[in-house]
Amino acid sequence: MWDSWRGRAGKAAPDASTHDTGLVSASSANGKTSTVVRQLSSGVSKLGRDAAEVRGLLEDTQKVVLSQAQAMQALGGELEHVRHAQDGINQSTQQTREAVERARSALAGVGEEVGGIVSTLRQVSDAASDITRIALQTRLVAFNASVEAKRAGEAGRGFGVVADAVKDLAAQVEASSKAIMGTVGTLDSRIETFSRELRADGGGGAGQSSIHQAFADVEVDVDLIAKSARESQSTTQQLAERSSELGVDIQQAMRKLEAAFACSDRFLRLSEQMIEQIASSGIEVEDSPYIQAVQGAAAEISALLERAVKEGRIDSAALFDEQYQPMAGTDPQQYTTRFTGLADQLFPEVQERMLSVSDKVVFCIAVDRNGYVATHNRRYCQPQRSGDTAWNTANSRYRRIFNDRTGLASARNQRPFLLQTYRRDMGGGNFVLLKEASAPVTVAGRHWGGVRLAFGF
Repeated sequence: MWDSWRGRAGKAAPDASTHDTGLVSASSANGKTSTVVRQLSSGVSKLGRDAAEVRGLLEDTQKVVLSQAQAMQALGGELEHVRHAQDGINQSTQQTREAVERARSALAGVGEEVGGIVSTLRQVSDAASDITRIALQTRLVAFNASVEAKRAGEAGRGFGVVADAVKDLAAQVEASSKAIMGTVGTLDSRIETFSRELRADGGGGAGQSSIHQAFADVEVDVDLIAKSARESQSTTQQLAERSSELGVDIQQAMRKLEAAFACSDRFLRLSEQMIEQIASSGIEVEDSPYIQAVQGAAAEISALLERAVKEGRIDSAALFDEQYQPMAGTDPQQYTTRFTGLADQLFPEVQERMLSVSDKVVFCIAVDRNGYVATHNRRYCQPQRSGDTAWNTANSRYRRIFNDRTGLASARNQRPFLLQTYRRDMGGGNFVLLKEASAPVTVAGRHWGGVRLAFGF
């Protein structure tokens, strides 16, 4: 090996023209490499865009499937309530049938009692008839006695008075007896009619009484209700079974979506890693200006926070406060911390300046390691409107915690920079595809959070 090296070393050095040609070739090769890397970066960026779009569509699908799962669960609960109601209807119809039977039995007993009353009334009528007959005979006897008294003259005058009195009394008894007979006759007729109503055949047909007909109608209606309840119960059972089957299908779809999410995340992460590696190669690519800008912004924020701690404007415990206090009446929920006021004072100067890096920049924010945004760019720091969640989501993005996949990755990244591609929810069903460069913020060697610079592409 040594001889081989000496042999090569002993060769004459190339002349100047050969050396110049080599430099030109190397320069040309470097130029071609840069071109290839830029083309590769552009291609990978497009792949990342497609991956982010696919992931966004998967998120939309997952929301729909989750909504369907919740709807099916709610349907199952409602069907269970319906089933309990149908059981109650069946129980009520059975109780109604039993009540009708008891009423029929009670009416039969009343009928028998009424029949006994009719018999008693007839006995009363017979007794009144006997009294009338006796009263008539008494009147005849009294009349004859009165005639004999007149024949006896003065001696029979007292007897005649008694005879006349007996005759008048007999007439009154006869009249009363006839009145009793008339009243009893009318009452007997009415009670007999009522008794026939009570005792009439309950099986339907021409002999059906109005009372028993009413009971029969009730039974028919109860049977119809019971039949409808049974049919409804059968339908409910079928719906419950189908609902259960759909629930299983939805669970399978959820699992498949989760697998698709995992694949899309791996694909998206791979594209992001490739972009990072290309950007770290030293060759200027389209993302390089944004990476350099966010790194500079993170350095400024770090310096501002360190100076604030040294000057006593805030202590370390307050700066790293994680006790997020909910702001009442906010939707989406907003929070405050002990460093919120300081962030309002320090961050806007840096964040607003970063918007001028390019017209593609959408926002620049400093977040703590949990994704909390104390203050956003001014355009997104609008006070919330009561009851207008969609508007608030798009325009009131400060004092909020963004702990989604992208937000947490940027907030907790401690590498020199991180590139991500994602779909941002602007509220009201409006989404935009963004690329984001982030860099860590440290205070006295301690990781505080990061700066996020999002831009369109």
